[in-house]
Amino acid sequence: MTEPLFVIPLWADLVAVGLGGVQGALFASGFLGQRRLDLLGVTIIGIVMGMGGGLIRDLMLNVELATMQSNWYLITAVVAALVGMLLANLFQRLNAVIVALDALVIGLFGAFGTAKALALGLPEVPAVFVGVCAAVGGGILRDMMMGLPVAIMHVGSLYAIAAAAGCAVLAATHAMGAPLVAAAIACVVVTTIIRLLAVIFDISLPEQRALHRRKVAVETTAIPIIKP
Repeated sequence: MTEPLFVIPLWADLVAVGLGGVQGALFASGFLGQRRLDLLGVTIIGIVMGMGGGLIRDLMLNVELATMQSNWYLITAVVAALVGMLLANLFQRLNAVIVALDALVIGLFGAFGTAKALALGLPEVPAVFVGVCAAVGGGILRDMMMGLPVAIMHVGSLYAIAAAAGCAVLAATHAMGAPLVAAAIACVVVTTIIRLLAVIFDISLPEQRALHRRKVAVETTAIPIIKP
């Protein structure tokens, strides 16, 4: 007997959207000088953070965009962004809350993306890839819109790695027979814990080094170097 199609509960999807919207607004509100944004700009970043992951997930899965099927997604994202703006000064003094919020949002979008991909019949590895893209997609869109270096491409606390670990746990536990909902909860927990530990203990992947510099230098000795 085939497993019934996994449907993300509306309330759960809206929680992820709302938390993402608050997080995006907090991020955008912190800029000063030439990069500071007006109310509309902060709201747009909040919407992108709140809805971006779900949009990327559904586009990759070639299914109807869930965020476009209900009025509540956009309303939730806008309200969350406004709340983030109004409480920005309070939240900025509660750095631990921001970090925890960031970790939870990554876990939720990763879990929803991987679970939906598995329910649609994708193999485990592509399903994990969809989940990771959904988890980090909002942050990538945010950085691109603000003209910033894409955070996941640079040295820093584990971000995509935490999402990948959580999504892999989801796929593995479901493959071993765990219900998809229970596996999704495990994904959120694992992702959140790894992300929080990475921030607390300042853990990151090693910085890229010119490991093959000597080999490259030998192979390119015939290339003339133009000095100014």
